[in-house]
Amino acid sequence: MQIPSDKTDSKPIIIAQNLGKSVPTSEGELHILSSVDLIIERAESMAIVGESGSGKTTLLSLLAGLDTPSTGSVHIDGRDITKMDEDGRALLRNALVGFVFQTFQLLPGLTALENVMLPLELSGDPSAEDAARALLNRVGLDKRLRHTPKQLSGGEQQRVALARAFVTHPAILFADEPTGNLDSKTGARIIDLLFELNQEKRTTLVLVTHDASLAARCGRVIRIAAGGLA
Repeated sequence: MQIPSDKTDSKPIIIAQNLGKSVPTSEGELHILSSVDLIIERAESMAIVGESGSGKTTLLSLLAGLDTPSTGSVHIDGRDITKMDEDGRALLRNALVGFVFQTFQLLPGLTALENVMLPLELSGDPSAEDAARALLNRVGLDKRLRHTPKQLSGGEQQRVALARAFVTHPAILFADEPTGNLDSKTGARIIDLLFELNQEKRTTLVLVTHDASLAARCGRVIRIAAGGLA
């Protein structure tokens, strides 16, 4: 089953309205985010910054449909994902969204090639291996195809994660602290790759970062403070 796209270049790719997230605690309701309104255009690059605990990752998770809001709505490519069940959100994510996380989240029992092939194999794409090889070559890992994650350095693992994120040609890439576990030199290389691929594919980029130099590379920076847009 495929999700049809109604995308046009004139329509925003993400619209969040009155977005809020609260969780119950022993001391009462904890408000993590409240009253967030946000429009993200197609092919835009946007950084979400703020202090630890300000709600950055929560906002990214809500925008990506990995979590559900307590209030408000999120539209991706014209569809209200807050009205979908988890199966519907998963289907939309598979069709439109890629992810890069601080912790890489590669499957340890699979090789670099197999990790990158996996999203395409799950969708039944017969060209999965060729596409995965091409992207691993693009990120400089053509000699490391048969290596498992434990045989790769942190920078190499993150390059595998980048290749996996882009192999499905997502409309949106969400990245949560993509250089957080890397040294500065390796992190700089990953940043360069992230923006090179973003520009080549015209993929909307939404990232959470504490890295000022990474945020400065984005076309727009928004700051979260005390659960709202500062």
